[in-house]
Amino acid sequence: SLKGSEGARPRVGEKVLHLCLFVEANLIREPLVVFVCATTGQGDPPDNMKNFWRFIFRKNLPSTSLCQMDFAVLGLGDSSYAKFNFVAKKLHRRLLQLGASALLPICLGDDQHELGPDATIDPWLGDLWEKVLELYPVPIDLPVIPHGVPLPSKFTLQFLPEAPNPSSKESCLAISDSLGPPSESQPFLAPMVTNQRVTGPSHFQDVRLIEFDITDSGISFAAGDVVLIQPSNSAAHIQQFCHVLGLDPSQCFVLQPREPDVPCPPGLPQPCSVWQLVSQYLDMASVPRRSFFELLACLSPHELEREKLLELSSAQGQEDLCEYCSRPRRTILEVLCDFPHTAGAIPPDYLLDLIPQIRPRAFSIASSLLVHPRRLQILVAVVQYRTRLKEPRRGLCSSWLASLDPKKGPVQVPLWVRPGGLAFPETPDTPVIMVGPGTGVAPFRAAVQERVAQGQTGNFLFFGCRWRDQDFYWGDEWQELEKRGCLTLVTAFSREQGQKVYVQHRLRELGPLVWELLDHRGAYFYLAGNAKYMPTDVMEALMSIFQEEGGLSHPNAATYLARLQRTLRFQTETWA
Repeated sequence: SLKGSEGARPRVGEKVLHLCLFVEANLIREPLVVFVCATTGQGDPPDNMKNFWRFIFRKNLPSTSLCQMDFAVLGLGDSSYAKFNFVAKKLHRRLLQLGASALLPICLGDDQHELGPDATIDPWLGDLWEKVLELYPVPIDLPVIPHGVPLPSKFTLQFLPEAPNPSSKESCLAISDSLGPPSESQPFLAPMVTNQRVTGPSHFQDVRLIEFDITDSGISFAAGDVVLIQPSNSAAHIQQFCHVLGLDPSQCFVLQPREPDVPCPPGLPQPCSVWQLVSQYLDMASVPRRSFFELLACLSPHELEREKLLELSSAQGQEDLCEYCSRPRRTILEVLCDFPHTAGAIPPDYLLDLIPQIRPRAFSIASSLLVHPRRLQILVAVVQYRTRLKEPRRGLCSSWLASLDPKKGPVQVPLWVRPGGLAFPETPDTPVIMVGPGTGVAPFRAAVQERVAQGQTGNFLFFGCRWRDQDFYWGDEWQELEKRGCLTLVTAFSREQGQKVYVQHRLRELGPLVWELLDHRGAYFYLAGNAKYMPTDVMEALMSIFQEEGGLSHPNAATYLARLQRTLRFQTETWA
């Protein structure tokens, strides 16, 4: 089994792999398998891997089950998480236990690396293909597709002479009636009730409290769950994209797969307008990957532009690609504008091969159905920052949400809910310590509301922000709960004194209380927020508390923390 990189197709001798899906039981008859897997939550496998995960860890599998198999494991992870590439590492060990032979050491791709996962995947793939071609040489009679020749597109766009619907610019998702709860293929169009800025007018960041009406949606959720929202591109970007590529946004087409077993994307209507395709599907606001430049070079009729694109897609050109795209966060749309001769010549059939699908964005749910029935609230920090490029960088989903104003007319947002990475104890007397600086406090608001409504006490919240009067989210609500004896609130306003004070400092100050709660009362510890520095700082504070208050040595403190993680009494939900 071989898996391909995003936007590319396998060809003989090319360093990409193609994934063959098969029934788990057939695994024992496979002579060569390459596993590509991510890690989610608290070291959990992705949803689409869970059936396989249960199968491969069955206790009744003999230790010789896979003795005829050669394998390789490629992990896709993020080193800011404590359980970095945990699934890939565990799978690699399990395959060895079952008698399989590793072709080469495990590859641990890291999203935090400046060059992205490619920094480790590139050399690993070279070694992999060397091993694979030794075992399975290319047949002499099988011609090699020349470099620079694109493979056929996955779909064809069959344009219609007349538009079936005159209102082709209206945003509509292909959503059919379904008896099940809303999902990615069947999202619920939730009416937006309020969209309120909750940071002060002089604060550097625009943060919104957004509320949706989920009446009759079939949606239910608990504290720690997340809502996924499917955003759209802005009208200005849609018009610019169509102009650069020479597309008529009002023209309609029918999407046809070239291969009989390939399904059409579930989110697109049939027939579909160019406007709908560009608005709802093509993620032109994302930073392009290396495969984008590789395919774009194949499609380019312009010699100078093609030469530069080939350079950026080569292994030797990755530093240049990082400097051109990754560091300044240059978008696909901006790249297309930089290569106008190539952009204007892109066949529409290749749009879905070239540009990735807009992926849904996950937000921690910040409310409880026990307190706000038929409502769902989220806290959204509108992403905007500057690089060396002229235009500021903007988050697609947060900027889109911020632009919606239910006061000016009905607004509907496609969304659905899934379990999150945080699970709270059901026993009423188990304390919880929640550390949520900034917007990281969102899931803890849902937890506190839910626990207070259920009569659960022992709620300890460490909240940090810059200024009490600018970004103290739900400050009045916390203080009211504190007066009622339902919450112990500890705050860290980092800019209100000469020396900055953060949540980790407050944890150290209250070390005796934290140790008492964890070691004597069986408390659960939760951490949510930005993944850059804060999680490491908080874990260092905990290690210090374990040593100073618990009298543990450094190795024993590390073992104590690992045990909390293993038993899910230490849980994190962080984001870059």
